[in-house]
Amino acid sequence: MKKNYLILLFLYFSICANAQEKFKIPDSLSNKSCNYFNEKINYKESDSLKERLYAQSWLAKAKSEKNDKQTALAYKSLIYKFDKKLRKLYADSSLIAAKRTDNAELIGSAYMTKGIVFYDRKEMMKALDNYLIAEDYIVKTNDAYLIYKLKYCKALTKYYLGFYHEAIALFKECVTYFKEQNDHAYVNSLYSLGQCYSRVNKYQLSSQINQIGIKAAIQFEIFRMKSYFQFSEGINQSFKHNYVGAIKKLELALPDLKSNNDFANETLAYFYIGKNYWSQNQKEKAVLYFKKVDVIFQQQNYISPELREAYELLIDYSLTKNDKKAHLLYVGQLLKIDQLLELNYKYLSGKITKVYDTEKLLQTQRNLQNSNNFITFFAISTIAVLMSIISFLVYKHFRSKRLFNELMNRKPETLKLFVANGSKELDINPELVTTILKNLEKFERNKKYLEKDMTLPKMASLLNTNTKYASKIIAKYRNKGIIEYITDLKIDHIIELLKNDNKYRNYKNKSLGDEAGFGSTQNFTRAFKTRTGISPSYFCSELNKSITVNTLQ
Repeated sequence: MKKNYLILLFLYFSICANAQEKFKIPDSLSNKSCNYFNEKINYKESDSLKERLYAQSWLAKAKSEKNDKQTALAYKSLIYKFDKKLRKLYADSSLIAAKRTDNAELIGSAYMTKGIVFYDRKEMMKALDNYLIAEDYIVKTNDAYLIYKLKYCKALTKYYLGFYHEAIALFKECVTYFKEQNDHAYVNSLYSLGQCYSRVNKYQLSSQINQIGIKAAIQFEIFRMKSYFQFSEGINQSFKHNYVGAIKKLELALPDLKSNNDFANETLAYFYIGKNYWSQNQKEKAVLYFKKVDVIFQQQNYISPELREAYELLIDYSLTKNDKKAHLLYVGQLLKIDQLLELNYKYLSGKITKVYDTEKLLQTQRNLQNSNNFITFFAISTIAVLMSIISFLVYKHFRSKRLFNELMNRKPETLKLFVANGSKELDINPELVTTILKNLEKFERNKKYLEKDMTLPKMASLLNTNTKYASKIIAKYRNKGIIEYITDLKIDHIIELLKNDNKYRNYKNKSLGDEAGFGSTQNFTRAFKTRTGISPSYFCSELNKSITVNTLQ
């Protein structure tokens, strides 16, 4: 037995060392079928040495037999068995092979797998795009399990992006379906649904779901999930300001999170335990847990947007203790975190509340590093800081004024009907393109985009076409994705209202967001700033000033 293991070990490292060379199936596996390799792979054991060898052998066998279906499936197995850096490459290869089969189920599944790879890379919009394409294929299969698996993937992505209400609708469907089909998927859906409810302030519902989840985990003997529901309830109780109860539940969940090597949720548990102690003014205890967050960040280079607050609190604490060394350390860490968040969480960067922004952190870091020479360089440093602040304020003022003037002179976008030049590239009948564009023009003219929850399927129905054609037409003739297209129309509508009707200038952001059909005030203000570069409040203020000046003249 030991000899066989050593042979497998030698073969595996030979594979890794000669990754660019053609793989040769070992003699002991050369007469095995693709189905044999498929049955031997357990996707839950991603670090199995044998299974990596089986996956490589499966791919080689499928290619030698020119079996596109098995090639697609073999590449999919490699995604879970090898280095994360290669996952996108294997996902692309699986999709290419799947397309050659012309099998809707296989192609849809390949697109969904590619979306999952993007999800793991935190490229959420790309993940969602692939899920939407996968949906076009999967709905043709009548494979209910695959359809609901895709719904679950979409729901996770929407939860991540902050579209909690949309995620809740999908998770509820998954809970209903998987309850009769798959115990693990049912329990996982309950867990995600409970977390969503706490994020939309439905704490009672979250608690109810967590209780149902614990009972289901015990009933189906998925005991590890019991701790996850306790973890979810701990965060839920934190939002309810039940600090003592929250800490108790989070501490109960921690041992299992650590034994599962789930450092992401382990970090969140430390963070919320720390926040609960901080809220009770037990700052020394809180700091101990925030430091645990930092240890994991240093070890794993992992951070999420909500964990950023731990470093702001550590900086505050070091200031109260006059601990310059700790202050400098956590300022430096927070600067690193902001770089990572900007890289990996671009879509969410506008949603993160920052007490300490980058400019402030950089200035603080420079001041701390030069603190030993404070007396010598006091005058120079003071002038430099003042000049930096003045320069920044002047730059910000003129930039905002420039953006405001550009916005005042901006004309509403109009639909461009370049049918003859673009229809061949789209591989859609030119007459059909013309019809869809006319419907799109009607869609804009009738301001259908102001409806809440305007989704791609709903929009495709209004355009009298399918989601695939709708996406392609808008990408070609609007040069935008669906979400960006709808959001920009909503914001442009509000801009024109504010310009032309002074009653709207007295509206709060919430009322303006409702007028444009946004699901939340936060989504509206973020979208307005992304579209214009300035906040809606600033725009209204400058608009009122300009009107007053014109009136006096």
